[in-house]
Amino acid sequence: MAKGARIALAGEGGQGVQSVAEIITEAAYEEGREALYIPNFGVEQRGGVSVAYVQISDEPIGSPKFKTADIVIALSPRAIERTKKYVGNETIFVYDADMEGVEESLPDNAAKVLAIPAIRIAKEELHPRVFNVVIMGAVIGATGVVSLERAKQAIEKKLGYKFEKDPSLREMNFKALEYGMRLVKEKEL
Repeated sequence: MAKGARIALAGEGGQGVQSVAEIITEAAYEEGREALYIPNFGVEQRGGVSVAYVQISDEPIGSPKFKTADIVIALSPRAIERTKKYVGNETIFVYDADMEGVEESLPDNAAKVLAIPAIRIAKEELHPRVFNVVIMGAVIGATGVVSLERAKQAIEKKLGYKFEKDPSLREMNFKALEYGMRLVKEKEL
């Protein structure tokens, strides 16, 4: 497992960026690690850019802010623009492969830039509502910052009330999580 990670996740309001950040933070906390989550979004929760900053460490976290992320996930063209300042020469930059016309705005100083088809996979193979869980799997697959088992437990804690109403949602979310992890691993990090 990685010693820690500085993670910046960004997307349009309503894409579930904040939920993903909360679940990852919860999983890390439950593993006994230091975990810090800072949400950043405008008053327009749907339609504005939403950014989540997460830090996970085995050591005390000295500052809630960071200049360079270990991984940046950008889920919209505006999110790419908002997060480029957190990219350094050791950063893994992940974006959705189906965003059109973003090639010129991708950072050129990242260690790796990975395009994953999360939206398409969620729509065609799973369900559009688990798109953000595919992204969460990509974060975990790229960083190893929490275990798959702990991530599943954190999803259960956050969404268990929905799973009680529709038990098929549990398996769909867990499948989306594993799919996202696999997508990143296929990129041979």
